[in-house]
Amino acid sequence: MEFKKILEKQSEESWKKYIPTLSIDCVIFSFHETVLQVLTLKMKDQDSWGLPGGYVKKEENVDDAAIRILKDRTGTENVYLQQFYTFGNLKRSESAFEAYDDSLWNKQRFVSIGYYALAEHNNVNLDIDEYSSACEWQSIEDLPPFMMDHRTILDKALLTLREQLNNHPIGYNLLPEKFTMPELQRLYEIILGKKLNRGNFYRKILRYDILTKLDESRKGGAHKAPDLYRFDLEKYNVALKEGLKGSW
Repeated sequence: MEFKKILEKQSEESWKKYIPTLSIDCVIFSFHETVLQVLTLKMKDQDSWGLPGGYVKKEENVDDAAIRILKDRTGTENVYLQQFYTFGNLKRSESAFEAYDDSLWNKQRFVSIGYYALAEHNNVNLDIDEYSSACEWQSIEDLPPFMMDHRTILDKALLTLREQLNNHPIGYNLLPEKFTMPELQRLYEIILGKKLNRGNFYRKILRYDILTKLDESRKGGAHKAPDLYRFDLEKYNVALKEGLKGSW
């Protein structure tokens, strides 16, 4: 079935099933091979990329809708999820469907609730549905053109990560269970958008007493194998409640 027919058929069902004018957009982050990535998709009739999203059923809580949308795209619901902003500017989404009839569900004005999610890369199963031609991870340092206002949503999510770095379990949810200090520093540098002094970072992060040094090291490199660490979750949660002190 051609894409226009698919959308028109879906439109009839959506008017009955979902709350009008309300949508959800998810910014799904993952940290893989020292690169912070975001999950993107491309609709079949669009040249630019977008963020995973969807609508809220008439008999559904908003947070439950976000969990459902996340599971549909990643194959898992065991992911850290945080509501972070509401996007409601005029004509923020209608322009993507200019060629369609005004009665199309997707062409209506939508106010979108933004959620960011922190996913373990290896636990995600990317799903290309009937509306999409691609679903891929993209490095936040090399992003393609985005549809609608999705680049604005992504930038706001990144800013929120930066602001919440000292009081939300961001590192815990993006890093694997065992990680090296350079990997942790690299994650902080990407989120903060700046280079950090190695010695100062190590001293500061160790002073928080939220890491456990393991009797293991990362094998396979050309240089001395770096030590492996993991978060002491109990101490980490206590520290986050108080807020990690000081700026980076």
